[in-house]
Amino acid sequence: MKTILAVFFLASAGSAWAQSGELWFDAGASLLSSGLGGATPNDFHFTDGFRFGFRFTFNTREYMGHEIQYAYSRTHLKSDSLAADFGGMAIHQGGYNFLLYARPMDARIRPFGTVGVEFANYVPPGSSAAYGGGSTKFGFNYGAGVKVKLTSIWAARFDVRQYTTPKPDFGLGNLSGWIHQNEVSGGVGIYF
Repeated sequence: MKTILAVFFLASAGSAWAQSGELWFDAGASLLSSGLGGATPNDFHFTDGFRFGFRFTFNTREYMGHEIQYAYSRTHLKSDSLAADFGGMAIHQGGYNFLLYARPMDARIRPFGTVGVEFANYVPPGSSAAYGGGSTKFGFNYGAGVKVKLTSIWAARFDVRQYTTPKPDFGLGNLSGWIHQNEVSGGVGIYF
């Protein structure tokens, strides 16, 4: 009986937990810069593409939050010297971000800044991440965005971020530097 009462009390106390957690789906553009090496340092490169992802945010303080994310980006691997498009490829990304809000939790519009750590698995054409294909690199990201409360549980968000990792090693030569991937995205989410 005590267990049933405890579960009922916790289920009824949803307003006490209001807006402590958020679940988001977002989609947008993945804008990539920096060459991958080859005959020249910029010979092989990624094209711009699309991305979509999921984010879980846990707001621990009035102006602070933590976010865990996964994103899938689609791009192409191209070579200028060979005038070739080697086909579509994937970038799988996951990471943790710290969020600092400019407005309190109950505000309808909440601008924020963010910084975090991430991994990116670059899967070249013809390979599969499910079978150990790809080159995994660890890096960091930073950016800003805004969340807009639409109803008591639904919200929209807009993000602009830059993800930075060492270049993946596809055996192309002239490999040095970092990949800079810019995200411009919008999303919908629920508060719980």
